[in-house]
Amino acid sequence: MQPIVLGANMPDTFYRGAGRIGRLRGVAFSDKPEDWVASTTTRIAQGTDGMTRLADGSLLADAIAADPDGWLGSEHVARYGPDTALLVKLLDAGQRLPVHVHPGRAFAAKHLASPYGKTEAWVIIEAAPNAAVYLGFSREVPASELARWVRDQDIESMLGATNRVPVSAGDSILCPAGTPHAIGEGILVVELQEPTDFSLILEWRDFGLGPDDVAFGLPMDEALGCVNRQAFSAARLDALRGRPLNQAAGSLLPGEADPFFIAERVTGGSLSASYGVLIVTSGSGTLTTESGSSVPLRRGSTVVIPFAAGRCTLDGTLQAVRCLPATP
Repeated sequence: MQPIVLGANMPDTFYRGAGRIGRLRGVAFSDKPEDWVASTTTRIAQGTDGMTRLADGSLLADAIAADPDGWLGSEHVARYGPDTALLVKLLDAGQRLPVHVHPGRAFAAKHLASPYGKTEAWVIIEAAPNAAVYLGFSREVPASELARWVRDQDIESMLGATNRVPVSAGDSILCPAGTPHAIGEGILVVELQEPTDFSLILEWRDFGLGPDDVAFGLPMDEALGCVNRQAFSAARLDALRGRPLNQAAGSLLPGEADPFFIAERVTGGSLSASYGVLIVTSGSGTLTTESGSSVPLRRGSTVVIPFAAGRCTLDGTLQAVRCLPATP
C-alpha cells in the first residue's frame, strides 16, 4: 500500500471562495471555498457528496472498508472501527463565514445518532492584512437572548458579542465543539475536524439560507442546546492558540486537541507509521516509503498515507502539515 496524491474534491457550498485553493495547488482557478481532502465523510443528507474518489472512480471509504488494518492499523481499528476518525479540509474564506456552531459528542450522540461531534482546528496558511476569526462569546449570553438574535437575525448584536481574534499566516487555533465562531474574509486554512458535517448556522440572513436549512433537521430551540453561551476570557482564547507554523517541527495544536486529532509541522526526515493526510504548504520534495517507493511532492500536494506504507521519509525543501487522527 502506497501514499496517494489526491486531486481536488470540492463540493458546492453556500459561501464564496477567492481562488486561493487553486493557486495553492497550481491548478485552474476555482472560486469554490472548500477542498475535502481524503474525505470519508458525506455532506449531511447528500449521499456520497463530499467523499473522496480515487483515480479509478472508487470511493476512498470503500478502499478503507476493504482493508481497514492496512489503511488504519489494527490499534486504530480496535478503537474506531474502519473509520478514519478525521476530516481534513482546505478552506478559502472569500467572504466572512456566518456565525455558526458545531455540536459536541454528547449532544451528537443524544440528538444526531453519531459518536462524533465536530471539534475543529485551523492552521492558517494565508491571511490578508487585518484578518481575523471570531471565537466564542465575549460575555455570557442568556438562552433567551441568543434565541432572539437567531429568530430576528440580529447579526449586529450576535457578531458584536463574539470575540474578534486577529490572525496571521502561520497561526494555529483550536475551536472546541459548542463554540460560536466564524472565519473572516481573506483567510486560507488547513482545517482538521471530527468526521461529520454537523453545523448549526446562527446567521443565515445574507447567505441565501433559511431557518429550515440551518439546524441539522432539529427544531431550533432544541438545536440551540449545543451552543456554549459562556464567556471566553482573554486567557481562554490564549489557551486555544497553538504553536506557529514557522517554528520548530512538531505538534501545532494545544493539548486540548489531542483527544480529537493531531496536526504536525513537518519539513523532512522520518514520519512514523500511521494513517495520515499530508498537505504541502511550500517547497517541493519526495516522500519515500519503507519499501523504497517514492512519490514526488510540491506546494499544494495533498496526500493520503496508509498505515501499511510504514515509516516514511521526507526529503527536499518542502514544508507540510501532517494531519493525524487521535492516538487510540
